[in-house]
Amino acid sequence: MVTADALNAVPDEVRTGRLLLRRPDPADARALVGAVNASLPELQRWMHWAQHPMTEDASRENLRSAAERFDTRENLRYHVWNASGTELIGSSGYHALNWLIPRGEIGYWIATPHTGRGYAREVAQALTDLALHTLRLRRLEIRCDPQNERSARIPAALGYTLDAHLVNDDVDPRDHTRLRDTLIFSKVQ
Repeated sequence: MVTADALNAVPDEVRTGRLLLRRPDPADARALVGAVNASLPELQRWMHWAQHPMTEDASRENLRSAAERFDTRENLRYHVWNASGTELIGSSGYHALNWLIPRGEIGYWIATPHTGRGYAREVAQALTDLALHTLRLRRLEIRCDPQNERSARIPAALGYTLDAHLVNDDVDPRDHTRLRDTLIFSKVQ
């Protein structure tokens, strides 16, 4: 079971060599809209939430809710910014948290203009280290569609174990008449 110290140890910001990961803030609505909408064709293939352009009002409400869920430790979403915090380049964080075990799942996406630079791997490494060493999670997962080869390379490169290949586990975000598979990678301690 997780301790109060671990819950209190969740930082609002995490820094890597090149990036700033920061708790969601409704003031960042315009930046989030820009990053999501610039990446829609790529995100739509993998993400259920990215099937339509994001509006600033919807973004502000999304960020308000995400900030509340961060503060209650229900879902720890971080926005990925350049090192100076002036350009939002993606999002990551811990989802499917269960503090009784404790366990969580890392998800990530990087805006299309910034892909191919190793940012997702850098973010996943930082969040893996934080989860296992500071937050003391006992199980950490990364899930992805096996067809998303770029995403699947990240947990393998970080030493995660492939636990399962679930067949017909979800519907395709763009076509709910088609099923898709899910890979589950994990690190445990």
